[in-house]
Amino acid sequence: MSVLETMPSARIQVRDATSDDIPSITAIYEWHVLHGRGSFEESPPTLSQMAERLQAIRKQELPWLVALYSGIVVGYCYATVYRPRPAYRFTIEDSVYIDASMTGQGIGRELLSHLIERCENGPWRQMVAVIGDGENNTGSCRLHSQLGFEVVGQLRSVGFKLGGWRDTIIMQRPLNEGDWTLP
Repeated sequence: MSVLETMPSARIQVRDATSDDIPSITAIYEWHVLHGRGSFEESPPTLSQMAERLQAIRKQELPWLVALYSGIVVGYCYATVYRPRPAYRFTIEDSVYIDASMTGQGIGRELLSHLIERCENGPWRQMVAVIGDGENNTGSCRLHSQLGFEVVGQLRSVGFKLGGWRDTIIMQRPLNEGDWTLP
């Protein structure tokens, strides 16, 4: 068993992402774009494109978090508007990406737990996860299930990546009082 396999979650720090984190965030995501099937992008974004994405999330007053292990960014997550039409304003979507060499260490759980907590401080009532390569992306599905998400749908063969058709699983969890009360 390696040191990484026994990494205690107390050694993971979660904080807001800064522009200084962009190179690490870009490198983590690049691996997922080029080798993973969870992201349906096929060309990795540049540093400036990723910086623009961070700024766009911040302009929406939504959180973008990073996880650090021994001072090194090993994962990130953020919330974004689910859809742009006004009726969706109380629903957000999460995204979580972990350094490929660090998966299965509890980093995703730390990140997503913090993200949910931060989003519950806002006006949002639902959080949606659109999980690429759904049935084969068991880690992401398990992570979301552990934190209260339920599968609410599956879109079959909506993406074609790495030589094959890819499904998406849609999972959802309430935030705050969910739909039990009006906003």
